[in-house]
Amino acid sequence: MSGALVEVADLRKRYPGAPVDAVAGISFEVREGEIFGLLGPNGAGKTTTIGTITTRVRPTSGRVVVDGFDVRRDPVAVKRRIAVVPQRSNLDRSLTAVENLAFHAAYFGAGRRERRRRALEMLARMGLEGRADDKVDQYSGGMAQRLMIARALMHEPRLLILDEPTTGLDPQSRLFLWEAMLDLRARGVTLMLTTHDMAEADRLCDRIAIVDHGRVIALDTPRGLRRLLPAEHGVEVVVSGPEPLAVAGAEKVEGAADDDRWHGRVYGELAPGDVADAVRAAGRELVELRRIEGSLEDVFVHLTGRELR
Repeated sequence: MSGALVEVADLRKRYPGAPVDAVAGISFEVREGEIFGLLGPNGAGKTTTIGTITTRVRPTSGRVVVDGFDVRRDPVAVKRRIAVVPQRSNLDRSLTAVENLAFHAAYFGAGRRERRRRALEMLARMGLEGRADDKVDQYSGGMAQRLMIARALMHEPRLLILDEPTTGLDPQSRLFLWEAMLDLRARGVTLMLTTHDMAEADRLCDRIAIVDHGRVIALDTPRGLRRLLPAEHGVEVVVSGPEPLAVAGAEKVEGAADDDRWHGRVYGELAPGDVADAVRAAGRELVELRRIEGSLEDVFVHLTGRELR
């Protein structure tokens, strides 16, 4: 990956009459050629942050730069370099698929022949080949979502922003879109993704920023974020015999006996080999051993709490 395509520095936004900032000093970079996740509870500041990047929201203070262009000083240049796929469909359902795409390309100045060529190329890439002349009303939800991505790509943006792109889709459509997003990254498109699907973020994102109360509270790779869990540093073990296992240097050991075996968890800065050595030293048989691996959803709840928003 190369340098930063998006730079957000101390971004703040307070809406008129609001008692607190919707965004209270957010800073992060989106590297060129990565899939960057922006996660957070409802009301955390994600929508306002995305709105600023896309020039829809004027920041109160701070700086946002996209591909070298400041969103306040040169919003037109920014718009030519980005595309947004909203959560809800905003396609013109009275037009055909190819007409939707061609109209979008015309807005960005493409000629008639180029519009048609590009539209058919995008439809084929999104698995909609042969459906170019069907009206959008005849499309399923998954097909419409793929068409919105095709439309967003018509002017060859450098940054594609997707808001909850697979919400409500069947598993086949969701998997297709996941593969399409990975393919776009391989083609050099930078993606920003907002989602409440933690498995989706874990599978797709190179790095993730978790936002809450208008601030970035964590930013790392999915693997790095899981290290924030207290239970991340531990080993799950099954050994012969019902007695609890004693492991030198463990911060905490918990477990229970079942069918003349002890099933336990050993927490602390320990390698699996340390636990295996303790099993052998105790003269017991090691049945199963694996490192405890928390999920991204565990991290999200750990950092943002369980309260409803």
